[in-house]
Amino acid sequence: MSRADRLLDALAERELDALLVTEAVNVRWLTGFTGTAGLAVVGSELRGFVTDFRYVERAAAEVGDSFDHHRAPRELVEALPDVLPADRPLRLGFDDAHVSVRAHARLRELLDDRVELVAAGGAVECERAVKEPGEVRRIAAAAQLADEVARAVLGRGLVGRTEHDVARSLDAEMRARGAEPSFTPIVAAGAHGAQPHAEPRMATIPRGALVVLDWGAELEGYCSDCTRTLATGELDEEATATYELVRRAQLAGLEAVRPGPTGREVDAAARGVIDAAGRGEHFGHGLGHGVGLEVHEEPRLSKRGDDALRDGHVVTVEPGVYLPGRLGVRIEDLVVVREAGPRVLSSLPKDLTRVD
Repeated sequence: MSRADRLLDALAERELDALLVTEAVNVRWLTGFTGTAGLAVVGSELRGFVTDFRYVERAAAEVGDSFDHHRAPRELVEALPDVLPADRPLRLGFDDAHVSVRAHARLRELLDDRVELVAAGGAVECERAVKEPGEVRRIAAAAQLADEVARAVLGRGLVGRTEHDVARSLDAEMRARGAEPSFTPIVAAGAHGAQPHAEPRMATIPRGALVVLDWGAELEGYCSDCTRTLATGELDEEATATYELVRRAQLAGLEAVRPGPTGREVDAAARGVIDAAGRGEHFGHGLGHGVGLEVHEEPRLSKRGDDALRDGHVVTVEPGVYLPGRLGVRIEDLVVVREAGPRVLSSLPKDLTRVD
């Protein structure tokens, strides 16, 4: 089944005749087009793709003949009257999360009254979250590369290096292997690790501290995401106990990952461990998120995660405890949701590891 066909049930549920797809990542998922100027329209008997003169040849190669190709005169949306059928009324869905008020007004100006514009945000993202086998292979390859990068960087030690230097090394090792960072790496030692989104500093990593490393690779368009917290020597009792608490919470979260439970329910499985230890106020973010063409996408594993996990989702499981002024611990795996049980794509050990 083509990806366009996969959207037809969503259109029927929303009583739409067609869907206008304009956000670049959604266009790429739907059509294979990797350029920066493209839009697509999908309906039960409609497959239209629009680009401008810069990308005509690329579109021919990447999109192929699964869509009817149109070249826009100036703005992409100016081609829509030629793409849409002219002989009947049409309920046209658009992604209201990505279409501005100005863009909506322009659509209304170009399309006659027979076309009803209907907000339909999330239709592509929901289907895109369920990964095909080939997508899982690409995500797994990105995760494997990221793990290899971490092993290479950690093999050069941590103590005496700056957070900034370690982060740059992660970045450089990914690029040397033909990947891009899927986000700016986080390297945070000691009390700095209490900031979940800490930015690497020029500060030197000391001995006897916890160091949070959060990094990911983008390979062939697909992302990975992993976090490990490492020790640079002997730790005090509080640091050791906090690490073990997060490790237990992470394992509880992994055990809950399967088709059926909502993101809220999986989040609660890990959060309950931390709450029971009296550290609930120090775990302020959600348990995880989907990963694919973007490093943050659907579904969400959090207190607000209402959607049920489905076979083929790829999610992170990343509980953390952050003690302001003292330390932070986060452990994150990348996981494929499967009926047979979760498949963990992250291969680095989760027992407390010492790196001098």
